[in-house]
Amino acid sequence: MNAIETLVGEFGRLPGIGRKTAQRLTYHLLKTSRNDSRRLAQAIERVATEVRICSTCANLSDEDPCEYCNNPRRDKLTICVIEEASDIPAIEKSGNYGGMYHVLAGRLSPLDGVGPDDLNIQGLLDRLGEVQEVIIATNPSVEGEATAMYLHRLLVSADVKITRLARGLPVGGDLEYADGVTIAEAFSGRREM
Repeated sequence: MNAIETLVGEFGRLPGIGRKTAQRLTYHLLKTSRNDSRRLAQAIERVATEVRICSTCANLSDEDPCEYCNNPRRDKLTICVIEEASDIPAIEKSGNYGGMYHVLAGRLSPLDGVGPDDLNIQGLLDRLGEVQEVIIATNPSVEGEATAMYLHRLLVSADVKITRLARGLPVGGDLEYADGVTIAEAFSGRREM
């Protein structure tokens, strides 16, 4: 296989990248300078060799403990449980959370063969010591809900407040386009004005 087809094939293995997009990316790289291509290759190499799993929260980072676990200004009494490390930037971008994180590295999915032992649940239980609140921030999917319920059952016996992120209508959304489950969640999570 030639170099172009090899790169198209590698891009095509990435999530959300089909053959046409893989070809566009490959030909874009061929049009850019060699320095641009080298910088991309070096960035990929650095990620492959330097990024590791934080021994505290299981975030992906080039330092251990990661920047969140190592930050003395973060609230150590609150842990936000998320499915993947890629959820952290979205939460941080909101500017509304200053506590710690715990990455499960997945969600319960019996159809895919993912059970409780495949997730970083024991690591969460080991961290509860002085923690006062655990925020379960799994995705609002069937698997995310199952994971949240499983975690709730495990944590209910611990002396810790257990909360779940609110769900409902997105800002700028129209009621007529919202599905029934989203509207039901919005009604059950309503608050006084």
